[in-house]
Amino acid sequence: MSISIRLSRGGSKKRPYYRIVVANSRSPRDGKYLEQIGTYNPLLAKDSPERVKLIEDRARYWLGVGAQPTDRVARFLDAAGIKERAARVNPKKGEPGEKAKDRAEEKAAKIVEAEEAARAAEEEAKAAAAAPAVEEAPVADEAPAAEEAPAAEEAPVAEEAAAEEATAAEEAPAAEEAAAEEAPAADEAAGEEQAKG
Repeated sequence: MSISIRLSRGGSKKRPYYRIVVANSRSPRDGKYLEQIGTYNPLLAKDSPERVKLIEDRARYWLGVGAQPTDRVARFLDAAGIKERAARVNPKKGEPGEKAKDRAEEKAAKIVEAEEAARAAEEEAKAAAAAPAVEEAPVADEAPAAEEAPAAEEAPVAEEAAAEEATAAEEAPAAEEAAAEEAPAADEAAGEEQAKG
């Protein structure tokens, strides 16, 4: 007779509660068992001491007799320090898919391009900072002439802006008058329709 240490389900619908039992491996899941050695309540918090309760000395006895724990019970026994569980290695399970790999490569390429652009901008800024230091004297002579020229250009621009505002002001009252003439005509048409109806 092969013996297994497994979970036997109890509890109502959608409210599972398990007994950790030692049973004949051929018996039904919730059928007869030889001994109950603990309980498991998955509805409790993972850090709760009441979630998994084991009678450790009985678990050690049945393991010594040759009982084989199921995967879930083996996890409980490992957590309790009774029997060490070998970690399973499946390297392909955690590997990302092809689309995820493509997205990661594109993202990495964009980051590299952004870094190169930032480096180029820094180099240009350094070069620009070094160049004005050498040519400061000639720039000082050109600056007063440059300031006079924009002032002369701004005056005609200001005159043109004032002229545009004046024409806009003239057009606005004309538009309001046109709208006022259309409104009474629309009111008269609505009144005629109501009289007919």
